[in-house]
Amino acid sequence: MISRLLMSVSQNEIERTSERTKVGLAGAIKCGHIPHVAPLGYKHEDKRLVIDYSTKDIVVRIFDLYYNGYSYQKISNLFNAEKVLGRDNWRDSTIQTILENEIYKGDFVHGKRTKHPTYYEDVVEPIISKEMWADCQVQKKKNSRSFQRTLTYLYLQKLKCPKCNRILGGKATTKKNGKSYFYYYCNDCKIEFKEKVINDYFNQFISELVEYDSVVNQFFLPMIKQKFDEPKEQLEKEIKEQNNKLERIKKAYINGVFELKEYNEEKKIVEYAITELESKLETTDCTEELRFTPKDILLKRDIDFINNIKLDKEYQERTKTWKDYTRQEQAELIMKYVDDIELALVGSEVVVTQINFRDSICKPCQELYDNGYIDTTKPMILGNVLGSVRFSNYLPEEEVGEIIMRLRQYYDVHYTEAIYYVDKQMFYFNFAEDNSAIVRVFPLEDYYKLDPDNKMETYRFGIIYINEEDKFQMQEIDTAFDYIPDESNDSVIYTKEPIPISVGVKPVRFCEEKAE
Repeated sequence: MISRLLMSVSQNEIERTSERTKVGLAGAIKCGHIPHVAPLGYKHEDKRLVIDYSTKDIVVRIFDLYYNGYSYQKISNLFNAEKVLGRDNWRDSTIQTILENEIYKGDFVHGKRTKHPTYYEDVVEPIISKEMWADCQVQKKKNSRSFQRTLTYLYLQKLKCPKCNRILGGKATTKKNGKSYFYYYCNDCKIEFKEKVINDYFNQFISELVEYDSVVNQFFLPMIKQKFDEPKEQLEKEIKEQNNKLERIKKAYINGVFELKEYNEEKKIVEYAITELESKLETTDCTEELRFTPKDILLKRDIDFINNIKLDKEYQERTKTWKDYTRQEQAELIMKYVDDIELALVGSEVVVTQINFRDSICKPCQELYDNGYIDTTKPMILGNVLGSVRFSNYLPEEEVGEIIMRLRQYYDVHYTEAIYYVDKQMFYFNFAEDNSAIVRVFPLEDYYKLDPDNKMETYRFGIIYINEEDKFQMQEIDTAFDYIPDESNDSVIYTKEPIPISVGVKPVRFCEEKAE
């Protein structure tokens, strides 16, 4: 009896210890104490898993390459050829493990190989966004190994059979004149249709897609880099640590700890890390100098709209449109932004019902619109003519004033107000200037919050417009395309009437143009 009692007490103590250990482990993980060897891109510091800035960009590059169509094998071959980190033993399994590791989006799965793994969210600082990680998993499920094709299919992996929901295959015929015609088909359901069916529907979105891609490259990336990348102090600290490490390696070699071959290999890895960190430090300096803001996006799009009207010839020469893209570039753009395209059968005809864009694109775009920093184009009847007008959401008056004053550094833009009748869904414009063009329309109050049920009779809107006789005010036309007015004229008080002001600018092309 005593023996069984002692065994029972011992078992109870073991179970209690196990429970305390599990609770303690869960708490430690939530604080960033990950009980594993630090993966590439991270290191342990004070028992916490933190970003290793000397190898972080290698991880970012792996995700970018895979997102843009590289296979595991192709990435590993590229890294071996470049001897990344001084290594020539990169394997496709290594790349796959990195791409599937949730730690890079800030999450951690404990007991992944057990029947009941535990998922912890946002436990460490992420290296890539959750949307980017999810996009790579989607890409992996569709085609885990990319391969070289002789022909480029714009919508491969994007179309599903309207009957059986399987991903459609692609084929092409090439005529004697060398022109290729592309088709998509389902073997099981015997459905086949021309690529033109998708093109005719997709063309409605092409101009917006190209314009959005331009905005992403010019503004989103520098803004994200400025906001989320490592601070200058951290980079300087990392460089100092790597230099100290290099000194320790030299001393170890002098003391006979390393052979010459081992010393050269270790030295090469550290020197590579120092070079990368110094390069990022230079880029960070450039980013801090540019200081892009969300308002810059709206400002640049306003200026582009006016340039298209006032400097039409120069605008067309400088603007890359869909027809200027090669077929490969078109396919890459679709791959980057489109998740899938939904199809349906109407009789025997295949029609497009919906285009689903990636969340990683839609979310930031919607957030910018909700906060008033990006516009959307809406149809409108102007007189007896169906046209379109650029709308943006509510911004506080002082921010609107700043944008108008910055626009007036380039163009003699005008401001007026309009009444919108909610029941009739009609604008009443209190101006009737001839040969004027509306740049943008925006609410003067936050009606989403003030009137969520649309019970108010009227809304007040502000209107930015230009007249035909207004001219570009700068001596160099290139300024209108390569620069935007900066915020240096803070001594100018905003008024709704144009006043002469001095001009300060900042470049819209990130770093390369600034360096020149």
